[in-house]
Amino acid sequence: MVYLINDVLSSIFEELRNDKKSLYSCLLVDRTWCVVAVPILWKNPIRTDSPKYYLSEKVVCALFNVICSHLSVESREDLKRLKSDTETYQHPSFNYINFWRHLNFGHLNYIIEQKLIGTSNDSNVSTIRNEILKLFINRDTKFTHLSIYINYDCQLYQISGTEHCFSELESFCYTGNSDQSILEGLARICKSIKKLVFDIIRCPTDNSGFIKLIEVQKNLNDVCIFHIYDGDDPNNSFYKNLEEIFIKHANTLKYLRIDWKPITRFLSYLVNLLSLEIRIPHLVYYNEPDNLKNLSFPILRILKVRQIPSKIITNLIESTKGNLVKIKIKYCDNDNIKRLIQAIYQNCPNLEYLKLSLLSNADLIFPEFENLLIKCKFLNGLVFNTYDDKFDWVNLFSILTKSSPISLINFKFFSIKVQYIKDVTLFLDNWKDRYPISLILNNRNLNYTGVKQQLQDYKTKGIIKKCYFNGREI
Repeated sequence: MVYLINDVLSSIFEELRNDKKSLYSCLLVDRTWCVVAVPILWKNPIRTDSPKYYLSEKVVCALFNVICSHLSVESREDLKRLKSDTETYQHPSFNYINFWRHLNFGHLNYIIEQKLIGTSNDSNVSTIRNEILKLFINRDTKFTHLSIYINYDCQLYQISGTEHCFSELESFCYTGNSDQSILEGLARICKSIKKLVFDIIRCPTDNSGFIKLIEVQKNLNDVCIFHIYDGDDPNNSFYKNLEEIFIKHANTLKYLRIDWKPITRFLSYLVNLLSLEIRIPHLVYYNEPDNLKNLSFPILRILKVRQIPSKIITNLIESTKGNLVKIKIKYCDNDNIKRLIQAIYQNCPNLEYLKLSLLSNADLIFPEFENLLIKCKFLNGLVFNTYDDKFDWVNLFSILTKSSPISLINFKFFSIKVQYIKDVTLFLDNWKDRYPISLILNNRNLNYTGVKQQLQDYKTKGIIKKCYFNGREI
């Protein structure tokens, strides 16, 4: 009966894994609840994908104290002498580190550096750092998610217990490109990674580690490759090698993001994609449309593109089979914008979210935009950005008021136009007696206080449910 209760509680708590407040309250019920809840809470105690500098001092102190409480008595005494403090590192009630499943070396290294900063004995600091590392990498721990940041000097595959720790990795995030040995070492250990995220600072001349790690995975379904374009000519051989490897994973690959213009027609093989994101760097002109022609994405649900000609985006949308629910288009030219809007409402009857970010001549959307609102009856969210200071916002808001489907209640607008808020208030006046909306507005030329005074009344009247201006809630 005890095991049955634990199993039931575990299933319930797993559903609450992202609700920390509720899980914390479960700790206080009784020991049975506590024993079941603690491992779930400590699978990912930091619970963020943010860079290391977003960790608050409170979080750093709390995690450092918990980690150090697992050290041996001798190491704890060395630590007290090293830090010259009176902190008492009592042995914990649970082995919290054994519960960790998400290991982020960027966060871990930052925590250690912040707490040991200013200490005088470098050799002792190195000793403590190594002892802490052994708490995480040994034959008693098992991680499913691993993140390594640039300049982290750690030859993982040379540490005893590494093969056991990372043999069942499901997700790996790597920022950098200099040390291919880390990736090659993981390739020998990890064959079960489902999600790979590479944040590449500069195209590497040696890409053997990247290629090998991707190649050996048996069920890879999510790949995201960021590239910070540095102005040099892109390393086409690197991208070409990646594209050839992606073809080998065509049966399993479901989610793909790339930050370069396709070198080959590799996308023609990826017919099982559910999500595709292509982001072209600002300084690169895309002049190879043939690699994005005559494709077929029969089950694609999400399409995100940046800096791609509207004609090519139209081709991509027309290659789908009516399953797209989310489209994000950023920095698109307006040469074929009318045909693009037509392609959306003719091929995306189930569309729920649309983002359009246009640089100039944005008024060209009007001849077909009303048809889009009428045809896409499930549209729930609309984001419209333009840097065109002559854009006719009154016309857009008039069309939205007249033809928006009943489901469309989430709006986000960006403008550089000074009279922008006056147009917004007219839109809100005409929206009364309809379902309350969530509204996000961005305009760096306007003052928050003034905008708040103009929009607060609409929130009181129930026309606006939630409203943010330049990132601040109204």
